[in-house]
Amino acid sequence: MSLKELNTYALQALEEAGAEKAEAVITRSEKTEMNLENGALKLIRTTVDHHLRLTALQDQRQGSILLNKIHRQALAPAVKEVMAIAASSAPDPAHDIAAYQPPKIFSKGETTPDLDLMYQRVKAFTQQVAADFPRIVLLNAHLDFTRQTTFFQNSNGVDFTVNQGGYRFAITFSAQEGDSSSSFNNTGFFTLNLDQALLNCGSLRILLDQANQGQAPRKAPGKFIGDVIITPDCLEGFLHSLLGITISDGPLIAGTSPFQHKLNQLVASPCLTLASCPVSPEISSGYFITSDGYEAQNTPIIENGVLKTFLLSQYGANKTGLTRAVNDGGAFVVTPGDQPLAEILKGVKKGLLLNRFSGGAPSPNGDFSGVAKNSFYIEDGAIQYPLSETMIAGNLIALFQSIAAVSQERIDFGSALLPWIYAQGVTISG
Repeated sequence: MSLKELNTYALQALEEAGAEKAEAVITRSEKTEMNLENGALKLIRTTVDHHLRLTALQDQRQGSILLNKIHRQALAPAVKEVMAIAASSAPDPAHDIAAYQPPKIFSKGETTPDLDLMYQRVKAFTQQVAADFPRIVLLNAHLDFTRQTTFFQNSNGVDFTVNQGGYRFAITFSAQEGDSSSSFNNTGFFTLNLDQALLNCGSLRILLDQANQGQAPRKAPGKFIGDVIITPDCLEGFLHSLLGITISDGPLIAGTSPFQHKLNQLVASPCLTLASCPVSPEISSGYFITSDGYEAQNTPIIENGVLKTFLLSQYGANKTGLTRAVNDGGAFVVTPGDQPLAEILKGVKKGLLLNRFSGGAPSPNGDFSGVAKNSFYIEDGAIQYPLSETMIAGNLIALFQSIAAVSQERIDFGSALLPWIYAQGVTISG
């Protein structure tokens, strides 16, 4: 029995067990990976994973289960358990499954890895790093190729097949000068092919060059309210945090969102234009279907500071009476600004270049605090020195409303396309 046949069989089993509406999703992932530790090749392996998610609705009650044993004999007890979970759950009329859409097959990327080229790229990368950045210590470098196939079916007739393949590269590194070493940093990217040298992709060369300068980290000069240039590596996390407390299911259902009644109103600086583009050619990874079973589409989120959509799932839309989003968010594309980064930097009187941020989730009103890592102190328009770990605090909503400039340059991570942004009003504690 093929995976598609097994998925169809599982869907039928749910319906025969009494589910009024049902959904079955099988995913098969085959990953081939190469790992380096401390500059030496340590691991080459291929792993295969299977997951089957079953969902049943009955009397406005929902049950769901995720299996990693994908065979016909495991289905009967799993179906029984899903129905039991549904029967014991609280009724909620907002539960539903995706409406009918014509069957479709989506495909992107290669079907098999080029092992020779993978090895050549990793070897060349380590040699280039050793030659160009002698102070850098590569703690770990990981290159993998993953081919994923997903079958999504439900009792409304939705029947989607998704085939995606691509390469992901990630590194963890530090800089060493004599007996001292810097804090570790990490970055990476996703690509559909290995046409380019690894060092030329993502933000690798920029971050390695910064760490290789050899300056000893120092504390910021006391506590002050200053400016911040948020780098592309750091920006994605800030975007997810902002949208998570403002336009996603949780805050909109609970009524805690500061943007609850701000659709088509100004919520951020006019400098900011942000879109979610999971099916754009600008995004190498992306996704073709939403988590609740609709064909994904690209959508603007913020245009020149104006909020254009909420990111509500079908459940969130049913719960709030608002419109369901056409995608699940992520796959961010931020429109570049009209100033080069070097010019933006000249406008910073006192602040920091924020490369990495470590902190808890922001509060519902957007307040955040945490530690700036691998970052740099800026004064009078110039980078002065790397910072030792420094506390920063502010408000996410105020931060994005205070954006004064967006760089012309952007970094293509494969999963996002992001610039540097210059914002104001962050409390920095040396």
